[in-house]
Amino acid sequence: MVLTAFRPTRDIQSETPHLLPVSVTLEHFRDAVAADGFWIFWRNSLLVTAGCVLLALVVALAAAFAVARMRWRGRRGFILMVFIAQVAPWEALLIPMYVIARDADLLDRLTTLSLIYFMVTLPFTIVTLRSFLAAVPAELEEAAQVDGCTRAAAFRRVTLPLLAPGLLATSLFGFITAWNEFAFANMLIIKNQDDRTLPVWLSSFSNVFGTDWGATMAASTLFALPVLVLFLVLQGRVAAGMTGGAVKG
Repeated sequence: MVLTAFRPTRDIQSETPHLLPVSVTLEHFRDAVAADGFWIFWRNSLLVTAGCVLLALVVALAAAFAVARMRWRGRRGFILMVFIAQVAPWEALLIPMYVIARDADLLDRLTTLSLIYFMVTLPFTIVTLRSFLAAVPAELEEAAQVDGCTRAAAFRRVTLPLLAPGLLATSLFGFITAWNEFAFANMLIIKNQDDRTLPVWLSSFSNVFGTDWGATMAASTLFALPVLVLFLVLQGRVAAGMTGGAVKG
């Protein structure tokens, strides 16, 4: 993808392929960036993804705390339902989500996409944060409460910093999921084309005259760049020790 993005059109369509580009051009990147609506769709994808990730973290953190730290009737049944929801195929939700969005007049709205992506990523986020939270000794919170903290303050000051690797890991998963999703975005954004996201926009390089492979590969490279950068920035922190330094002083 990256190599094709830098090849001139004549080399892409050459009968004699080469592994490395014979010559390099930035023309395809200029065409992709100058394409109609590129920055609008970039903004749409960013807004939808950020909304999904933030909402999923807030709701999943509360649910994970309730499951990992509290004992209540129906807890195991709730966990089982979360696992079932996690393994359910997305394709099974396409038609029901479209019917619900149509009947509720929620088509052609970025908010609808954020809510659907939130629903899709929530089970995984709950399961992951529950595992991280269960691994943090509850005695740390109890010690903070003995020192005068309320339960909420103990969680905020002691446990939440130790959950940073889990929060980053789940945020990364949610970002990649929402950023790359195509089917829901293509199905729910029908009339208002300015509310399309980047995955749907990528299909605009295919027309009745064929596919502009150079511009398509350049646009795909620009599309994959934020996910790659985010992963490279966060991978060290995600792999860091979860309870490092968790010693009461």
